[in-house]
Amino acid sequence: MDTQAAVLYELEPVVAQNLDRHLKTAREWFPHDYVPWSRGRDFAFLGGEDWQPEDSPLDPVAKTALTVNLLTEDNLPSYHREIATRFSRDGAWGTWVGQWTAEEGRHSIALRDYLVVTRGVDPVALERLRMEHTVAGYDAGERSALSVLAYVSFQELATRVSHRNTGRASGCPLADQLLARIAADENLHMVFYRNLMAAALDIAPDDAMVAIRDEVINFAMPGQGMTDFTKNALTIAKAGIYDLRIHHDDVLVPVLRFWNIFDRNDFGAVGEQAREELIGFLGLLDERARFYEEKRKLATVSG
Repeated sequence: MDTQAAVLYELEPVVAQNLDRHLKTAREWFPHDYVPWSRGRDFAFLGGEDWQPEDSPLDPVAKTALTVNLLTEDNLPSYHREIATRFSRDGAWGTWVGQWTAEEGRHSIALRDYLVVTRGVDPVALERLRMEHTVAGYDAGERSALSVLAYVSFQELATRVSHRNTGRASGCPLADQLLARIAADENLHMVFYRNLMAAALDIAPDDAMVAIRDEVINFAMPGQGMTDFTKNALTIAKAGIYDLRIHHDDVLVPVLRFWNIFDRNDFGAVGEQAREELIGFLGLLDERARFYEEKRKLATVSG
């Protein structure tokens, strides 16, 4: 049994414990409760009117952020495949994969229903983007199980922050309420993965530290492959929904501190080198975030 397989085997009881905790903590909710169905009306296919830009109550930033968030959630089939392949479909691991997938599935259902019913975005363009993005799928590459565990610990928190800030920036109380509910799910998912990675650090400190370093340095949101992602990410960053400062301060650093990365004394030479490289990268990221903050301030003043 190789190191990765051995760690997964040793983590099985921790998975079971955290699965029990999750099931006791998670609150059942229903996507249809968060959609203002009374505002809906037929499209031309059924004798109504097709979408027009003036139908949308959302500003351009909110439309961009909500579309990116929804398309990211749409790729759930690929995400399921990746974690089921890395973790297992048996035992506690398999039960968690199924539970996580079922909970995540509510997010795209609720977001799409909200956007279509309120005519927040062009539903034809949205469906074409969904088809394109889902056909392309998501590929985690050659990541090991530990690397995937490290990645989802950060990614779930990043998604939670993105959803929460999108809701607040939407200008719509209903969207804010819906995205807060989705963000609560994402937070529980983050806690699950974060706790497992903490246990993995105790079981195999060096291997886990290397995985964490690699995922922090190479981190990218799962929606990166979608059309116009770079342009849309810039719009989202400029609006303060998700930018480098948020990524550093509200995602990376809190999780790393939870794992006691900066003060652990159980690393060997390999783990210690990975930690030093991680700390160096965080310093560079902080500098870049500060640069863009100053740039934004100057633009605001000059504007």
